[in-house]
Amino acid sequence: MDNRKYIGMDVHQASISVAVRDADGKLLMESIIETKAAIILEFIQGLRGSSWITFEEGTSAAWLYDLLKPHVAKVVVCDPRKNALLKAGNKNDRVDARKLSDLLRAGLLTPVYHGESGVRTLQELSRSYLTITKDLTRVMNRLKGLYRSWAIPRAGQKVYSPRHRSAWLEELSESGVRRRAERLYQQLDALVELRREVRRELLAESKRHPRQRAAPADPAAGPDSGGPGDRSDPDTAPFPHKATTMGLLWAGLADAEQRRIQVHRRTTAAFQEATGAARSQRQP
Repeated sequence: MDNRKYIGMDVHQASISVAVRDADGKLLMESIIETKAAIILEFIQGLRGSSWITFEEGTSAAWLYDLLKPHVAKVVVCDPRKNALLKAGNKNDRVDARKLSDLLRAGLLTPVYHGESGVRTLQELSRSYLTITKDLTRVMNRLKGLYRSWAIPRAGQKVYSPRHRSAWLEELSESGVRRRAERLYQQLDALVELRREVRRELLAESKRHPRQRAAPADPAAGPDSGGPGDRSDPDTAPFPHKATTMGLLWAGLADAEQRRIQVHRRTTAAFQEATGAARSQRQP
């Protein structure tokens, strides 16, 4: 007897609508629980059998994935943009939870990959660096726009340098505008320092995750061989999820460049041979 439970969760900031089905698709339970770790785990541990859980990708998806992964058989974080069946019919929290549990049981959900928690720090640092860079760009644009609004040309990057700020601030005759410029400069300096700190942390964290390079192709296999990653070999193991795409890309570019050079050399040799033959025919 299959004791597997299929659980659909419609997650919100304060509450979660839950629908539980058995292996035959029968709706066993519906509930609304708080979005708190202790309450969620208490609900899951109260179910018998192996639990398969799904919920949509969102703000709390990474937190909920890490919370539930050690306590259930499988967690599927689905992409709502690629699951058209979620948009059909009526829409509310209860209906969405029912649809999610039913689609999970039928295997019709498109999952979103969530990596191990070991790389979560690196991901969050990357997001922080990008967010700070965007905020810094906005402050820089506002600062230049302020000078431009008072017909004071400030082209290039020197407007952000601390060396000439005092002289440039004196050109703003209006005291309120000058104070606004001073606040923008303060925000600029704070964001520059914050981005520098996050960049150091990001580089230090990235060194903890060494890049996995693709194995070189076997020279005896021929120029058209795909090497150890050839799809035609059924016994070849797939590349791991953490394999660096850039390493594979460079390997592919190197092979293509090598083949291009070989073809170019053959073409040049054939051209020289044909030119020499033509010259020999013209000579008496």
